[in-house]
Amino acid sequence: MLRLGVPGAIGAFLGATVLSGLSTEAAVPVTATILLIIGVYVALRFSVRPPAVADARTSPHTARFLSPLGFFGGFVDASGGGGWGPITTSTLLSRGKTAPRTVIGSVSASEFLVAVAASLGFLIGLGRESLDNLLIVAGLAIGGALAAPVAAWLVSRVPATLLGTAVGGVIVVTNLYKLFDTFDVSSTVATLLYILLIAGWIALLVVSWKRSKLTPTESSGGLEKLEAPTPTALQEDPQGQKI
Repeated sequence: MLRLGVPGAIGAFLGATVLSGLSTEAAVPVTATILLIIGVYVALRFSVRPPAVADARTSPHTARFLSPLGFFGGFVDASGGGGWGPITTSTLLSRGKTAPRTVIGSVSASEFLVAVAASLGFLIGLGRESLDNLLIVAGLAIGGALAAPVAAWLVSRVPATLLGTAVGGVIVVTNLYKLFDTFDVSSTVATLLYILLIAGWIALLVVSWKRSKLTPTESSGGLEKLEAPTPTALQEDPQGQKI
């Protein structure tokens, strides 16, 4: 969390203070396209061929990888009005080294540092203008505070395959909306594409649900890692011979 959140806070502060007056509309379709591709990859990876993620207490990712990711995510989040979750969560999920609930929990916890740093940056960069929309800020804060415990409880209990597929689908839907809005896609075409997308997403969720009911051996196609017996596993037969 710290390896991701501290660089993210630095990037958010710089993004809020240095680039708060610049428009990032030109970068929206590029970012949305990249995240759309990552979302499709995540949804397919966790449904069709789920990775064997380790639920370890220590992160398999090094600071050399997490720090630039956090800095970039925080910078885009503050300068573009959002992007911390989609960038960091989708990137970590696509690597398949960490359980989805661990990724989501770490990203959500580290976002506190990003939000505080971005708020300080806007207070410095905009002064009293940043206090003009406190009612909107309060509404978002209250809604987020009410939803966060429910989401945390749900994430800790949903199977990894189903959760990864669900997160990938959400990333695809949200970024597809941005692309439709940017390129002025007609409502008829957009509705048709959304219907096809949601139908495919539901099919992948069904596949993920069925996979979550299988044993690890069945889910991996019958392959099982064989381990050599440890010395403590040796026993003696009644004649005194090692077996």
